[in-house]
Amino acid sequence: MAEKQRMLSGMRPTGRLHLGHQRVIEYWSTLCDTYDSFYFTADWHAITTQFDDTGHLRDNKREIVIDWLSSGLDPEKCHIFHQSDIKEHAELHLLFSMITPLSWLERVPTYKGQLAAFAEKGKDIATYGFLGYPLLMAADILMYRPVGVPVGQDQLPHVEFCRELVRRFHHLYDVNIFPEPAPIFSQIAILPGTDNRKMSKSYNNYINLSDPPEVIKQKVWGMVTDPARIRKTDPGHPEVCAVYAYQGFYNKEKQAEICANCTKGTIGCGECKKMLTDKINAFLDPIREKRAYYENNPQILDEIIDDGNRAARKVACETMEMVREAMKI
Repeated sequence: MAEKQRMLSGMRPTGRLHLGHQRVIEYWSTLCDTYDSFYFTADWHAITTQFDDTGHLRDNKREIVIDWLSSGLDPEKCHIFHQSDIKEHAELHLLFSMITPLSWLERVPTYKGQLAAFAEKGKDIATYGFLGYPLLMAADILMYRPVGVPVGQDQLPHVEFCRELVRRFHHLYDVNIFPEPAPIFSQIAILPGTDNRKMSKSYNNYINLSDPPEVIKQKVWGMVTDPARIRKTDPGHPEVCAVYAYQGFYNKEKQAEICANCTKGTIGCGECKKMLTDKINAFLDPIREKRAYYENNPQILDEIIDDGNRAARKVACETMEMVREAMKI
């Protein structure tokens, strides 16, 4: 049987994961059947914007892995590792920095936008590390010589940056080491925040995978509903209601009925929220059970990460041998 082609993705460990992340993890799980999949906690990337607040970084790294495993990521089918445990990432980033034009980094679409966004919050992230984060991301990806990277549309510039870097490296050193990774697009429907905006920690409009049942109830009952609906008998407009949007994800078999009853004014917002609370808690119960298992068995979590680190390091060492030979180092 031919070996599977590689694929890689990661997340920054900046805190507990939410329901929106769970949908991504669920998608990652499906990729494991097709690809030799590598998933990593991008802890160095977390420092690019949280360099002044690293006190929870180690805990966050473990928590994010627990969230992955609890949400269905199977360590028997993929490799889970920490970015900072594979020092070759730093070396490849350094060597790539010697050949990358500064203008390539400055033109990344998100760079100036994020500088301005953080400046509005009173934080200056105009650092060397933040300017170079797309290059570190490229090093993370290319280290494993993958054929593809699962991304959303907003991440396309980073994939193209990666592909340009491959072409430049191959041209400069007359080698052919790295495949040009292609974007792997998912068909994941985006879960909105509890206020119907984009789900974001900065908006405080998210539901964590680790939230207990009473917190789920509190967050659901605080969701934005139809502002024009005062009484239960008033005809509702489900399309503007965050609760209705969530019913489509966690109570899909009843969504059409809820829509009809809301529109006719025969179901109240309280009843609708109670149904959603029960459905989300039922969805999260098996995730909570798995989370408790890993929290109570930290040695198993350590073994999973150690195994992932070994697999990642093996590939990283192979890649760096080729890179050093190409650059005559």
